[in-house]
Amino acid sequence: MKKDQYGQPIFEANDIFSLLYQGKLNELDNIQVEKNKETVNLPLNFYEEQDISIKDFDRLKQNNWFMPEKYKNLDIETEIFKLCPPWDPEHSRVEEELAEFKQRNMLDLLRWLKYFVDTARSNNIVWGVGRGSSVSSYVLFLLGVHKIDSIKYNLDWREFLR
Repeated sequence: MKKDQYGQPIFEANDIFSLLYQGKLNELDNIQVEKNKETVNLPLNFYEEQDISIKDFDRLKQNNWFMPEKYKNLDIETEIFKLCPPWDPEHSRVEEELAEFKQRNMLDLLRWLKYFVDTARSNNIVWGVGRGSSVSSYVLFLLGVHKIDSIKYNLDWREFLR
């Protein structure tokens, strides 16, 4: 663990997880974390000081997607349509699913999933074949989130987004 010029620890991700698992993270008021070679103070008691419901917390945090700018600004619909062009028989299915993702304001989720899959692939990380109703989504299959071709198995995508 690094220390700053005053001898205060500068935490890395593994240090934070270790403190979290040991139940000691709440003993600190804030932590210093190195981000892009710059030290940043993170207050740990930020949400304890506010009277906020879990529902409001989730709503506020739902738009904080931690991914590179390249993915935050990605036109995910165009990326998906590249994987399923207009002459592809499944194109109308993809249009239907994407319209539903868009209506539910879930395009950022698709961007993050693309980032996740790209990162896992580039680091040779293995993830599951697929689980639950998410395997009924052909869009998630195209992105590589799971390996189940929902069209081949005649799965209704509405099972996932109901």
